[in-house]
Amino acid sequence: MSEDEKGKRFLELIDQQNNLQWSIVTKLTTLIKSNWNSSKLQHEIELLVESHSEITKELNSLDINNSIL
Repeated sequence: MSEDEKGKRFLELIDQQNNLQWSIVTKLTTLIKSNWNSSKLQHEIELLVESHSEITKELNSLDINNSIL
């Protein structure tokens, strides 16, 4: 992958990660308001956190030489 492609992919991943973070915050807020009684929301948050972790791993793999960050 060229440096230009890595840069574009990096920006795409950062955007995805940002969207996921807002989704996690929104769902956590809703879950708290439900007094932590929604297994559906808990599961949705788990999935969002897993996706966030995968994006973070890919971001880290793009920046092996610490050139992007």
